[in-house]
Amino acid sequence: MATTCSSSSSSWSLTRVAVAAWLCAAVFSLHFSAAVSNEFSVGGDKGWVIPKEDNPQFYNDWASQNRFKVDDTLKFEYRKDSVLEVSKEEYEKCRSSGHPIFFDNREHTSFKLDRSGLFYFISGVSGHCERSQKMIVKVLETENPPQPGGNQPADGNSPPASGGAAAVLRGSPVRFVFFSVSLLGSTIFINAM
Repeated sequence: MATTCSSSSSSWSLTRVAVAAWLCAAVFSLHFSAAVSNEFSVGGDKGWVIPKEDNPQFYNDWASQNRFKVDDTLKFEYRKDSVLEVSKEEYEKCRSSGHPIFFDNREHTSFKLDRSGLFYFISGVSGHCERSQKMIVKVLETENPPQPGGNQPADGNSPPASGGAAAVLRGSPVRFVFFSVSLLGSTIFINAM
């Protein structure tokens, strides 16, 4: 009978280890899924075309409904057209100075968002930009943890604590929820032992 109890205890112990390993793997994968880049099809199913006259803000509306981060990719799909990244002034004037920041006319253009800030895109076909085939994309700032021994902020306040729970809490609300759930699950699991 002692062997049965020992075997049952051993089985219970293995179950707890498996559950703990699963929880750790889930938290680990959720944490790193936030760092994965995304690919966005510009304009959705419509692609990169002249918008309808009754919806001149089509592309800017589309861009404002998405959250772009550094290393995401914009995919432009079009026929007999082109896409240019230009300066703000060129965007407003609907023409390139002849030296755009980026140019492609291969019908399937992938553009990697390599920095935070604003990107200005226009069609390179004469008259298309004037007919609202243009778009501004805002790329969010990256979340960088404070560097050890960093400078004191100009306002005199001390910098936030680095590492551990403080680093998670400074991140996105999604990370906070995942951190809270994993902490709660770990506490319940340990107390059940």
